[in-house]
Amino acid sequence: MAHHHASTKSAAARVKTAVRNYPVVAATVVVLGVVLILWGTGASGPAQWIASLYTLGIVGITGYGMVQDIRRGHYGLDILAVIAMLATVAVGEYIASLIIVLMLSGGEALEDYAAGRAKGELDALLDRAPQIAHRLPSGADTGGNPASGKPAAELAEDIPATEVAVGDILLIKPSEVVPVDGVLLSPAAAFDESSLTGEAIPVSRAAGDSVMSGSVNGTHAVRIQATATTADSQYQRIVALVQEASESKAPVVRLADRFAVPFTIVSLLIAGIAWAVSGDPVRFAEVLVLATPCPLLIAAPVAFMGGMSRSARHGIIVKGGAVLEQLSAAKSAAFDKTGTLTYGRPELVSVNPVNGFTGDELLGLAASAEQYSSHVLAASVLAAAEERGLPVQPAETAQEVATNGVEAFIGGRTVRVGKRRFIEEVDGSTQAVDLAPGQMVVYLSVDGRFAGTLILSDTARENAAATLERLRGLGIRETVMLTGDGQATAESMARTVGISSVRAELLPEDKVKAVAELPLRPVIMVGDGVNDAPVLAAADVGIAMGARGSTAASESADAVIVADDISKVATAMDISQRTMKVALGSIWLGIALSVVLMLVAAFGYIPAVAGALTQELVDLATILNALRALHGKTLFRRSRAEAPASAAAISGTAA
Repeated sequence: MAHHHASTKSAAARVKTAVRNYPVVAATVVVLGVVLILWGTGASGPAQWIASLYTLGIVGITGYGMVQDIRRGHYGLDILAVIAMLATVAVGEYIASLIIVLMLSGGEALEDYAAGRAKGELDALLDRAPQIAHRLPSGADTGGNPASGKPAAELAEDIPATEVAVGDILLIKPSEVVPVDGVLLSPAAAFDESSLTGEAIPVSRAAGDSVMSGSVNGTHAVRIQATATTADSQYQRIVALVQEASESKAPVVRLADRFAVPFTIVSLLIAGIAWAVSGDPVRFAEVLVLATPCPLLIAAPVAFMGGMSRSARHGIIVKGGAVLEQLSAAKSAAFDKTGTLTYGRPELVSVNPVNGFTGDELLGLAASAEQYSSHVLAASVLAAAEERGLPVQPAETAQEVATNGVEAFIGGRTVRVGKRRFIEEVDGSTQAVDLAPGQMVVYLSVDGRFAGTLILSDTARENAAATLERLRGLGIRETVMLTGDGQATAESMARTVGISSVRAELLPEDKVKAVAELPLRPVIMVGDGVNDAPVLAAADVGIAMGARGSTAASESADAVIVADDISKVATAMDISQRTMKVALGSIWLGIALSVVLMLVAAFGYIPAVAGALTQELVDLATILNALRALHGKTLFRRSRAEAPASAAAISGTAA
């Protein structure tokens, strides 16, 4: 009994919320109910007056908004609905006029429901954002449970996740979401990173490995040390992107309005001819009842939300329907090299000191300066120094010169690390180095004198060539590499992955100019670093490889690939093309059904009330069709089929 009372109460609450959110729908239902009661009791006169006055009031409100839109140069589909309502009132089909009002106002509620269904995947990310963190005392990082015998969970202090500071030791309980980025202190753990990367298989981590916020802990409680606050953590960056994506409006009006004027003209033409031939003005109203534009207005946003949601399931955050529309039609693709086409984890091949320096001295000074750099090569230099047990000295002053290198004052000496032109500024005798394919060079000077070079090697991603081939199959006609690296290195990498043209030794502003000059548009730009932020913003569709952690790149991009996987670029394009097909298909379905029904009504076979109700079924058909954008059975089958083929291609290349 209590359960029945609770469910009744919750149903009443839902009705109350619906009335508050959609007052016109609620008012129309009430008016329609009153009119039907009056009509049923024989009081058709008062019923007609109430229905007609209410409908004319709605016409006035809708008409005012329509005039404002026309003044702004926007010709929408409201004109058809207004004419249909006026026509039904004029010929005395007052019940049909109320059904049209209900259909138009209910269309918004229906759209919200369908879009809400499609947005489920995006909202799931937001709902999972961790609110609480369990902070342990600083002594709890020594491993195991404390000697007191108390379990770690009892020593943990619950604090808001936003209060976690870098260096805090946190307890992550079984099946809990990791609140901030950190380093694993426990010997081993398994994390589900599917909400971040789209990879369903849990990932194993060992002590010292990085743990991403937003990943879900396995079956054992573990300890991590925070390396970022919530605001700077991977998951919060994704949440911010998702909020931006879900709040951005899909290009509904643009897409629907391409069909608005022709659809309005055809509808009025059919209705006018039906009236002229039959000599009955009721026929005009009966046709226009079936011309109301709900299918056009509802189909596109539902399909775009479905496409964005499906992208999120694949670890791709798309910032709005306009991005999907551009991406689906892309003709050119530009790529950064390091960290995008390559793994971005170069390894030290050789140290080549000159002018009296030793190899260890050169590498130690390079690492001491590179600790102040955000470039991907800096991490490799630091890792190489750590492997050799070389100490990294602090600098008294350090300055990173974007796209050139770092200048630091270390141990009383001025050290420059970076590109050849950066070192040549202080020593014109700097010697160029011959590089093998895939190699990069870092030049050094000490106190204005050339000190030697470090040679590093980076390899192409094993799926880069297959991804570029797949993009060509999806309609990309031109591929170009835009990189700050040397021409020889860039060209050898381009040959390896199958890029058609190369622009090397570019500054960020050069990359922007290069993208602007590409003739085949729209242009996709794929990059990952801070230096790529301007060109990602400048491209028609900027795609950031977000997992590598450049916030600037992620914020300026139109889409962010959460996983460090370049194949997701082709997946994003595939999803966008299917989404556009579904959106346009749904619009055409709505138009086709409406035109067929209008032609039937023109011969007098569909009364106005039946026509208004039939149009609701047309709406339902277009919404259900648009929801197909949530799924892509064809893509999933093709992806599975492609995987072994790609592997075979890679092994064949290796052979």
